[in-house]
Amino acid sequence: MTKLNIYLVRHGQTFFNIYNKLQGWSNSPLTMKGKEDAKLAGEKLQKIHFDAAFCSDLPRAMETAQVILNINQADSVDHPITAPYFREEFYGSYEGTNMDFAWYNAGAPHGLKNFREIVEKYSIGQAKDWLKDADPFHDAENSEEYWQRMDKGLALIRDADLPDGANVLWVSHGNTLLSLVERFGHGKYDVTERPANGSLTRATLTDDDMEIVEYNK
Repeated sequence: MTKLNIYLVRHGQTFFNIYNKLQGWSNSPLTMKGKEDAKLAGEKLQKIHFDAAFCSDLPRAMETAQVILNINQADSVDHPITAPYFREEFYGSYEGTNMDFAWYNAGAPHGLKNFREIVEKYSIGQAKDWLKDADPFHDAENSEEYWQRMDKGLALIRDADLPDGANVLWVSHGNTLLSLVERFGHGKYDVTERPANGSLTRATLTDDDMEIVEYNK
């Protein structure tokens, strides 16, 4: 059974991050701090040889991934493989809106005021389902739709014909990291707060499972 070492990095800070807006499939540019986040992540990982790199096809993830690979000194791959499977959750008509407003609309019908309360009482998956319910267009991804897409991304990594023990860079998004940690972290980590921009989460990926080894470092 092939076992891959996954290095999950959240993209650098964007303007929508500063403005507390949901980004999802939308995009805003990296700030100066966001570019520095990417550079610092690259410096942290510069001695690690990456046999492959993956990220979503959203510019904030692609730019972060490319900065990390440009800094790398361990004869790693030159460019990431991009795919829509790795995108952040799609927030439907709440794309670009204030996060507090969106999650209040999702939770209020159920007596909960924010993302933290929903996750503490239920789960991130439930938050996804309720946001789709609250979206007047019902275009936001629910948990089932989200994981159908993300599982295709995991399959893309598994099918990349990498050697056992290969190191893989995966530049990801805040809610996606939380979702992965909730699903594969076995309850060991706090998923009520978003990971820091440029932070590192490590995991192992096998043919039939994933395990979170270290979160938000």
